[in-house]
Amino acid sequence: MTRDLMQEIDTLKNQMVELQQLVYQHMVGRKSQTASDLTYNEPSGHPANEMTMNSVYYSGQTSLNEQIIRLEPQERKLEQLLDMNTEKAAKVLAALGNKQRLDILKAVISEPLTGSELVERLNMGTTGQLYHHLKALLGANLLVQEGNHYSLPPHRGLPLLLLLSGVGDLLDTSDYLDLSETRNHAGMYFGSSQNFDVHELLWAAVENSILEHQSGYGNRIAIFLHEDGSVTVSDNGRGIPVQAIPNSNIPAVQSVLTEVHRLNNSAQFLVPGAEKGISIAVVNALSQRLAVEIRREGKVYRQEYRYGIPQTGLLTVGLTEETGTSVTFKPEFELFRSHFDIHQIIDKQKTITANYPRIQLTINE
Repeated sequence: MTRDLMQEIDTLKNQMVELQQLVYQHMVGRKSQTASDLTYNEPSGHPANEMTMNSVYYSGQTSLNEQIIRLEPQERKLEQLLDMNTEKAAKVLAALGNKQRLDILKAVISEPLTGSELVERLNMGTTGQLYHHLKALLGANLLVQEGNHYSLPPHRGLPLLLLLSGVGDLLDTSDYLDLSETRNHAGMYFGSSQNFDVHELLWAAVENSILEHQSGYGNRIAIFLHEDGSVTVSDNGRGIPVQAIPNSNIPAVQSVLTEVHRLNNSAQFLVPGAEKGISIAVVNALSQRLAVEIRREGKVYRQEYRYGIPQTGLLTVGLTEETGTSVTFKPEFELFRSHFDIHQIIDKQKTITANYPRIQLTINE
């Protein structure tokens, strides 16, 4: 008997579509009274199951201030979201976008707090600064006051948590905006507005390996020059940490490579006359592409970037008994017109080995 695999796959796909539509229809049927009060403008001629595919569904349950609050499955039509009053939406986001106001809401979401407790917990310094924000939040019905205590209105709790959930998925865009600003203002890192020296990126990458050596780990650094204009800096240090940073699923190495303000200037390579130091994240931002390979804890990890933005997750690509980090990057041609010069690199090699005699620095073409 001959099987038609393509026909079987098509059948499975159709069954999955039907199953999805049934799930969506079931969720619509369970909408709460609040959701049913919403009005939808469904264009005529669209099948019901097609319209349910153009919706956003959400629900949740949590305990706030010792009260169990449940939000039954809600539906928002896509056209309803896109037709939202952006002026009003911007005002809401701007009000919540104030760091101190958002800190206040996060602090009282679990328990009522007094003004003095908020000042102490949020390190505000003065009550005057606090009450300025409290007045705005109370006026917007984002806070309620009972006696001396402030708390979140029950009906605001889950929407705020849902908003924080959405923001959590967009947090990395903050780093990417900083990376873009780094490219747009590269002169702050080079002490001039033009003729950037591509070797400064290389020295910054090597500096990372030197700092690891100064911490007591690693004594070998290798530089590999490639025909396509890229370069690799490899060391035998501990390897950049790969575990997820607290309260996130972002690996530590991604944080190191994307947060341009993560390190202070004392831990960055500073070009004479520059306003800011060059960290490995700045190297990443100013490169067409960058790949990092980490050897630690018996495994080899790899992640790739373009203009500082991750193109892959942190992948486990092999096993090893070695430790260390290898960074390969190709500088952005529009910023760096010149190429790596082997003679300049050899001169720098002599300086590094003179200052750090225990480091074995090799150059490979």
